[in-house]
Amino acid sequence: MAPLLGVIGVGSVHVESGVLSGARLRKGKMATRQMRAGGLVAGVAWLWLLGAMSALAQSPRVLISHHARGMYPGEAVLVRVSATPPLTEVRGAIFERTVRFYQVAETVWEGLVGIDLLVETGDHRLELDITTANGGVMERTHVLRVEEKEYPTRHLSVAPRYVEPPPAVLARITREAERQTTLFATDTPERLWEGSWLPPVPGQATSRFGSRSVFNGQPRNPHSGADFRAGVGTPVTAPNGGRVVLVDDTYFSGGSVILDHGWGMYSYFAHLSKKLVEEGDRVGRGQVIGHAGATGRVTGPHLHWTLRLSGARVDPLSVMEVVDK
Repeated sequence: MAPLLGVIGVGSVHVESGVLSGARLRKGKMATRQMRAGGLVAGVAWLWLLGAMSALAQSPRVLISHHARGMYPGEAVLVRVSATPPLTEVRGAIFERTVRFYQVAETVWEGLVGIDLLVETGDHRLELDITTANGGVMERTHVLRVEEKEYPTRHLSVAPRYVEPPPAVLARITREAERQTTLFATDTPERLWEGSWLPPVPGQATSRFGSRSVFNGQPRNPHSGADFRAGVGTPVTAPNGGRVVLVDDTYFSGGSVILDHGWGMYSYFAHLSKKLVEEGDRVGRGQVIGHAGATGRVTGPHLHWTLRLSGARVDPLSVMEVVDK
């Protein structure tokens, strides 16, 4: 019996082991299914992570910066947008004006913002629409903080004719001002300038942009241009490419030439003794457009250069400095 019991015992053990082995087998199958399920979830998560990383790698990286002599009213600001992969277009809006951007390198675009003399201090939002190579448009915001600046005031005593024009010329003054206002409000869609800006005469600027003058006790508007020392007959050259849109003899400015540089940029040269271009002419950077003089209501020979950027009165010297290539 012992062997039988032994066999039964062994058999029982084997049966129990068999039962145990069956349970373990079922648990093993469940564990396998759980492992497979877990592996499936992990695989899906890994694929999602790879997709996210791939999308992140493919999504453009955009860096926006700006450069200026100072963030004050009357200054020009160069805004730079760098992105990878390359973009196809960048457009902006600030001060209720459009800002156009031009491509300067494969991944770099630049645009000029003019801060008018009357812009209030504080933060101003430049809203950007950035178009990628696949046609997608990204919206970005870049803040320009305008700071306060005190411009000097000078008091001068001059002959009354420089301050109070006779009634007979008031209609002429109004007509000339209206024509200039219309020109400066025209936004030519073609950019006619490129590269750095040159001084129109060799002499140094002799008056400060934005300064106010009080003539015979009567305050005038801020000086919205740059005056250069230049004797009568000094050649005046175009600071950059453009199209001549006005050649005239005006009451206040005398011999005058206005260049349209495109994209809302205008140069206005005043007090010329001779004008060497005609309306409609296309001029290049450095081309002589006239001679300096003392025409109009001035006390001595010099060149006055006014620059408008999308309607904003900006210091021409600031444009020469920020657009340095």
